Amino acid sequence: MEGSFEDKKKIIIDVLGDKRYVPMKAKELAMVLNVTKERREEFRQVLGSLVKEEKISINKKGKYKLKEAAGERLTGIYRASAKGFGFVILDDSEDPDVFISEEENKGAMDGDKVEIVIVSEPQGRSKEGAIVRIVERANTEVVGLFCRHGKQKYGFVIPDNQRFNKDIFIPEEGVRGAVDGHKVVAKLTSYGDNEKKAEGKVVQILGHENDPGVDILSIVLSHNLPTEFGERVLNQAERVSKPVSEADMAGRRDMRSWQCVTIDGEDAKDLDDAITLTKEGENYLLGVHIADVTNYVQEKSALGQEAYKRGTSVYLVDRVIPMLPHTLSNGICSLNQGEDRLCLCCLMTVNEKGEVISHEIVEGIINVDQRMTYTAVASILSDAEAEERQTYKELVPMFERMGELSKILRSRRKKRGSIDFDFPESKIILDEKGKVTEIKPYDRNVATKIIEDFMLLANETVAENFFWQELPFVYRNHEVPDEEKMQTLATFIHNFGYSMHLGQNSVKPKEVQKLLANFEGKDEEALISRLALRSMKQARYSSENSGHFGLAASYYTHFTSPIRRYPDLQIHRIIKDTLRGRMSNERIAHYQKILPEVTRHCSEMERRAEEAERDTIKLKKVEYMSGYLGKTFTGVISGITKWGMYVELPNTIEGLVHVTNMSDDHYDYYEDRYEMVGEHTGRSYKLGQNVMVKVLSTDSLQRTIDFKLVKEKEKNGKNDNEDDCQ
Repeated sequence: MEGSFEDKKKIIIDVLGDKRYVPMKAKELAMVLNVTKERREEFRQVLGSLVKEEKISINKKGKYKLKEAAGERLTGIYRASAKGFGFVILDDSEDPDVFISEEENKGAMDGDKVEIVIVSEPQGRSKEGAIVRIVERANTEVVGLFCRHGKQKYGFVIPDNQRFNKDIFIPEEGVRGAVDGHKVVAKLTSYGDNEKKAEGKVVQILGHENDPGVDILSIVLSHNLPTEFGERVLNQAERVSKPVSEADMAGRRDMRSWQCVTIDGEDAKDLDDAITLTKEGENYLLGVHIADVTNYVQEKSALGQEAYKRGTSVYLVDRVIPMLPHTLSNGICSLNQGEDRLCLCCLMTVNEKGEVISHEIVEGIINVDQRMTYTAVASILSDAEAEERQTYKELVPMFERMGELSKILRSRRKKRGSIDFDFPESKIILDEKGKVTEIKPYDRNVATKIIEDFMLLANETVAENFFWQELPFVYRNHEVPDEEKMQTLATFIHNFGYSMHLGQNSVKPKEVQKLLANFEGKDEEALISRLALRSMKQARYSSENSGHFGLAASYYTHFTSPIRRYPDLQIHRIIKDTLRGRMSNERIAHYQKILPEVTRHCSEMERRAEEAERDTIKLKKVEYMSGYLGKTFTGVISGITKWGMYVELPNTIEGLVHVTNMSDDHYDYYEDRYEMVGEHTGRSYKLGQNVMVKVLSTDSLQRTIDFKLVKEKEKNGKNDNEDDCQ
């Protein structure tokens, strides 16, 4: 690196300003710039001068980059990871999330609105950024476990939400009667930063961590989920929950004489979709009737504002936190058997190929003939001798038509490349005290698939209709996966003897579908489905349509669940304004203004709900397995990392075999093929491989389960297997 002192500073600035530059240490920079050993000291003086002039900065790891202010500032929501790093979801942007390292998060907490600059754009990977300012804090309180250190008068709160990966310091005056093992709510008095812990004071003691119900309540509060409705909202719900009147029915299509059913789970109470199905010649006349919640929940009312704030109902293992009060969700809005109900209906004529050859979206009124369960309908369609066939004999022909049409629709989606991730989800059975009695895979039968197929068709039909009307609308988009992630997946499945064709700069849903078809019915099916799903991007709501990759659909929306999802409720308002001739220029401008924020907020609330649901499931799985310490089970390797292997049992419970608990051998990790190989024995472990494990420990705070690899001769005296923890 030749030239004057100032020339050398300019050369460094140019290198650090290059879009391809990744923050480096002085030694690495010197090598890139061909600085000889004799001139290294002078080189460090140049770097020091630039830091002093605030033209470049150096982080805690000694890596240099341009001063933060040099780049364009962007705003977004920071989503933290339990491992310290995080991502920023940019405002009003379909661009990928920006990676933020732990050193660059400036003390931001999960959910904070932040201002960032892009520091590098590695090819094939997420952009990397640095937080320069925290615009707005998302959390004023943290829920967690209170701990004291010995006889110290101060304490700490370990947050339940693992995205908050730093303890909160509680000074003596903020303890307020909390003792070791209490679950508490702590109000933050100082947010700290990368160098200093956040501080707070205890404002509520929920109870001891072992008290019944405290575990789930802690998760509810840690995710800022609402626990009750305000009096104003409840009063309004009572006022609007009147029986359907003649005035309500005016101008609606009367379909009460149509043979109509709901099909839901046994314990479902908020029934927001009903089905009618007849046949004319070769064509099916399918009616998907959705509860007209907008008739009772106006946009600017207290009910409407509360529904928007919540965004979605949250389904936890022991309770439902509804978007709407039960008076509405289980009452007048629910399509209960034998009751007149107002609906928004998508009436479709579907040919023998599964094509919608005509459709109509109307306001209607229905009266459900029978409230059916998935179990009963599945029994009718799979068992010719089933008792249910006699019980519901008048409805059996319609159920058989449903089975026919469902197969046609599923086949058509398959031909176009729609991906069906068919792996078991967890069904957790609790006793009256909230203790887990059983964990098993959730049964996805022919009846659940029928309703899924009909809802998908209605959602696509409504989305395409409004796309071509060029009106403001809410779409459900699922973007094309990152090429790098798909390449990693392709490399892995090559180990199983299969290939996956990746086009230049793109991947087609058909290729993912073909991949899953190769493993259908095999032991590795669930594993490959999960890996493929993890390679995908997360679906989001948007006011712009970009299609749905997973469904291989050009147009998609959420129309069918307005009782439990706000986006569905939002588009019902748009549909009714259109049907009633109220979509004026003023209304169009109104929707254009509000929909970007509505879709962003609803996507955020959906993520919050999913995280809370996952946390409660993890917690109950840990609680359940704590009763099997020392027991041995057979499972399948579901993940391999440098710190160990994840093993999943047949009942969907997953635990970690840490490298230190594998054997006396030292194991090397090969990331490119998801494999661990013993240095001395040569023994290898790969994804999808069956192994025997012993339950070593459980941690309810971290919600983790640790396994230890065992050999056949180390098994318990009796023949323990996966059936023992059902």
